[in-house]
Amino acid sequence: MPTVARKLLELIRFSHTVFALPFALLAAALAWKDEPARWQDGVGILLCMVFARSAAMAFNRIVDRRIDAANPRTANRHLPAGTLSVGVVWAFTFLCCAGFVASTLLFYVRVPENPWPLYLSVPTLLFVMGYSLAKRFTSLAHFWLGVALMLAPVAAWVAVRGFTDMAPPLLLGLAVAFWVAGFDIFYACQDAAFDVATGLHSVPARFGVATSLRIAAACHAVMFGLLVGLYFASPHLGGVFLAGLGAVGALLVYEHRLVRADDLTGVNRAFFHVNGVISLGLLAVVLVQLALR
Repeated sequence: MPTVARKLLELIRFSHTVFALPFALLAAALAWKDEPARWQDGVGILLCMVFARSAAMAFNRIVDRRIDAANPRTANRHLPAGTLSVGVVWAFTFLCCAGFVASTLLFYVRVPENPWPLYLSVPTLLFVMGYSLAKRFTSLAHFWLGVALMLAPVAAWVAVRGFTDMAPPLLLGLAVAFWVAGFDIFYACQDAAFDVATGLHSVPARFGVATSLRIAAACHAVMFGLLVGLYFASPHLGGVFLAGLGAVGALLVYEHRLVRADDLTGVNRAFFHVNGVISLGLLAVVLVQLALR
């Protein structure tokens, strides 16, 4: 059993929860400045993030198992390689779905007047999981993923404060959407030729790698602008946050210098390492800012 659990965590790349969770906590931290913080909020946000992402990743591995088997880059993943059975991964997916819906009850128990986390739990889950099918019919799949992760800070805010003063979470959520879309386009450049050959849709398959890298850069420029907008929209952000934005801008420039159309060897470093620093760094900057205020 421990071996199966370890393989499931590897299957969903559990450590990559770092991409979305910090933004959910960031939104909650801003919301808590105007709303009393309660332990149910923190636990509920953490559980919802882990269960939703785990369900979506497991579902992705199930529906993509034949595509993964045909792609040399992904042929050694657990389902194509046979190290996990489809039945086990389906069971894990349903368990995570149930865990996500059940976790939203923590918010309802705390504030029965705000039932929205519970009401929206199933539609949110369906949308997040739907990303796995998007590349079969649209090149906008990267932006679908971005909006799926955008829901993390927006949902965290709604769980704490309801639909009150939505400008900060929407700006933060849109920043996450364009950030994720940009680095997902980066990552998809590795499979541009495979996607074309197999009829899958992606920005690199449609526009080529060189143009796709420019589209990714444009996405990250929009992301930076939205974070500047967040500074003006939130009364709790100040100089520390602006200094942190300078560092984020430098990291984005560095990320784009790692990848060229004729050299994609830096994709993993840009995708995993630099973006992990950006998400955790922004959370740290905001927490320091809020502590000083």
